[in-house]
Amino acid sequence: MHASALPTPPRPTGCRALSIRVYYEDTDAAGVVYYASYWRFCERARTEWLRERGFDQQALIDDSGIAFVVRTVHGDYLKPARLDDVLSVTTRVDTLRRASLSFTQQICRGQELLFAATVTVACLDTRRGRPAAIPATIIETLPPQS
Repeated sequence: MHASALPTPPRPTGCRALSIRVYYEDTDAAGVVYYASYWRFCERARTEWLRERGFDQQALIDDSGIAFVVRTVHGDYLKPARLDDVLSVTTRVDTLRRASLSFTQQICRGQELLFAATVTVACLDTRRGRPAAIPATIIETLPPQS
C-alpha cells in the first residue's frame, strides 16, 4: 500500500472528504487509475456531499423536479494512483450563484495531491429543461461565503 497510512491534512470548514479504494476496474492496461475514473470519484464525492446535507438526488428529481447537472469541468492530473490505493476526495463549494455551484475537488493519497478539479453544476428544472434557482433548503446548509 502506498503512503495511505499517513494522516490526512486538515480540511477547511465546509469541506467534505470521501474515502475511496482503487479497484482493478478503475485502472488501465498500465496499472494506473484510468483518467475517467477520477471524474467518477469526484461525482461520488459530490453526491455524498449533497447526501450529507440531507438531500438525495433521486428525491430532488421526484419531489422537487430539480437535478444538478455538470456544466463545466477542469482537471489537472498531477500524479498517478494505483490499484489498491486508498484515496481521499475532498469537496468544497467555492462559488454559489442563483442556479449554479462551483466546487473545488482534490484527490489525495495520504498528503500527496494526485488530481485537482473545478466542477460547476447547474440546477435544472427537469420538467422544463431550464435552469432553476437552487432551493433555499440547500443553500441554508452551506457554510458562509468568505
